[in-house]
Amino acid sequence: MTSVEGGCACGTVRFALRAAPLVVHACHCTDCQRLTGSAFAINAWIEKDQVALLSGELASFAFTDAGRDNSVHFCPRCGTYIWTEYRPGFWFVRVGALDDPKAFAPDVHIFTRSKQPWLELSGDVPVFDAYYDRNLVWRPESLARFQVIEAGRQGKAAP
Repeated sequence: MTSVEGGCACGTVRFALRAAPLVVHACHCTDCQRLTGSAFAINAWIEKDQVALLSGELASFAFTDAGRDNSVHFCPRCGTYIWTEYRPGFWFVRVGALDDPKAFAPDVHIFTRSKQPWLELSGDVPVFDAYYDRNLVWRPESLARFQVIEAGRQGKAAP
């Protein structure tokens, strides 16, 4: 994959994805709706070491209340959300922050139990009321990359 670049609305923050995402979620949870001011967020799940911050600095906010343990990272100047950390070792990059937001279509729709009622989901993209079993949805190469990061976090050799 050729590097895919993106940035914030004011141009202060620039970043590049050095690999294809593991998976791309269209997330319809109420947190994503609130954070984006839209009906859903499209997030490209990718290893942190496959994302390069090319310019600017990011501000962050950590959610630590009951049920949430994640942080959002955004441009401190214009407020554009760039990525979220839900799981150590990975970023969930906002596809809308890419220079070409149509570069990655959703692989799956998640948390559709809280989707907007006027939004019709049809076609070949799997739809889940909540989350899903990644072993049944992800491509084998994505599962292998995921296991490398998880094994490193746990201090084990990757399978």
